[in-house]
Amino acid sequence: MTVHIIDPVADYADLMSKHFNFNALRDLLQSDFTMCFDAMHAVTGPYAQHLFVDTLGAPQGSVRNATPSVDFAKGHPDPNPVVATDLMTTMFGPDVPDFGAASDGDGDRNMVVGRGIYVSPSDSLAALAAHAKLIPAFAHGLKGVARSMPTSGAVDRVAAARHIPAYETPTGWKYFGALLDAGLVNLCGEESAGTGADHLREKDGIWAVLFLLSIIAETGKYVTDIMTDHWATYGRNYYTRHHYENVPSADATAMITALEDQCASLVGQTFARLRVTQADAFTYTDPIDGRASQGHGHRILFEGGARAVFRLSGTGTQGATVRAYFERYAPADTALDLPPQATLTDVIAALPITQLSTYLGRSTPDVIS
Repeated sequence: MTVHIIDPVADYADLMSKHFNFNALRDLLQSDFTMCFDAMHAVTGPYAQHLFVDTLGAPQGSVRNATPSVDFAKGHPDPNPVVATDLMTTMFGPDVPDFGAASDGDGDRNMVVGRGIYVSPSDSLAALAAHAKLIPAFAHGLKGVARSMPTSGAVDRVAAARHIPAYETPTGWKYFGALLDAGLVNLCGEESAGTGADHLREKDGIWAVLFLLSIIAETGKYVTDIMTDHWATYGRNYYTRHHYENVPSADATAMITALEDQCASLVGQTFARLRVTQADAFTYTDPIDGRASQGHGHRILFEGGARAVFRLSGTGTQGATVRAYFERYAPADTALDLPPQATLTDVIAALPITQLSTYLGRSTPDVIS
């Protein structure tokens, strides 16, 4: 038997050099451009240090919290605005870097932040799709894109404009994996900050950050301008996620069951000045084998295109997590720079439909992003 020992960091960097224009990235990171990548004491630290600093030439200190720790230095490596407070303080404070990003414990998810602007995972996926032609990996274009059902429809608008297929799947990377294996898509993403392509059968946080940096390198626009231009072209899907964590599983299940029981009767009713046009449990039909599967969350669609989605998640450390998603589309010729929470006030005000406070005994989410 012959044993080959590889350096996974160098091996990964070599793969990334085939996906992205490293010369353009070097020109960007060795200019007066500044970045801050927070590895959150997790696995991406050595990868980020090797790629961004040692290979592409970003100044020392551009990667922080790069030493992996068995307990993440007593922190919680979740790349969202509530948990990644160190990065958010940096990006919304004085002496702000041009670009900020973070990744999670096992390196598969990502968060991107510009100067004073947080980019939602849904908007990030849409922006990547819109700029796909700028990187060597997609030189021949996108075969198709996929998003999880709770993810906003922003990427769908890009796909429609580019005349490429768009798939809506249940949450769970295995559904994306099947589409990737079948060659139906080569870009996919989900609302929980996971983004990936067909270079491996999993979401990839560093890859997504390199993609956003590549857009900056190729266009000369920073994050705020990239997103502003994107919304001016495609309109904006105002979007927010509310998570209720560590909920007793029986209470969470009872809430979802009650919601399902009343779905049929909701159509035609008005909540917070919004009329319900559709309410259902999301059913997914696999485009490869035609199999249908259920139990992936409940959707409430309102007149005018707004929607609310509710589902259970078992990925928390204790009990269950109830995840609520609220969305409203604003056309390109309307105001596009409003605070998402304020813009979605009436959609969020429809939350009593679920009787959440009754079943869970709380009215305030643990995480809003």
